[in-house]
Amino acid sequence: MAQQHQFCTFYLDKVMFGVELQKVQEVMRHLELTEIPLAPDVVSGLMNLRGQIITAIDLRHRLELPARPDGILPMNVVIRSADGAVSFLVDEIGDVVEVDDESFETPPETLQGRVREVILGVHKLEKHLMHVLDTDKACEIAERNEPALVEG
Repeated sequence: MAQQHQFCTFYLDKVMFGVELQKVQEVMRHLELTEIPLAPDVVSGLMNLRGQIITAIDLRHRLELPARPDGILPMNVVIRSADGAVSFLVDEIGDVVEVDDESFETPPETLQGRVREVILGVHKLEKHLMHVLDTDKACEIAERNEPALVEG
């Protein structure tokens, strides 16, 4: 018998993503963010969630998707990471879905760039393809820089 897994789903640019439910602390509407000077572009700021200071990561930027349209406020999926709670800024919150191992496949070849680095694979659902997010890689704050040229 295939093992069942539960995922909290959300959408970015109309694409469905999922995070293992046990890693999710909570989901909520938009909260005000305090900008952090000189922070990497993926960090949108810090939020105060009932006294807990949480870093907000813009998943659109992390996955190299177009910027969120003006006037659309992001929603928050707060996950537990090795370094504490982190909020992923997403376009829309979906449902909790239950899937089994048999529907899991490796990332499609059509995924390119950074999105391929943070996707563990996909689950084929009845009406959607759910991209399973690697929360550890998605939480990485440091931006990759191109190696500097050494003149000599």
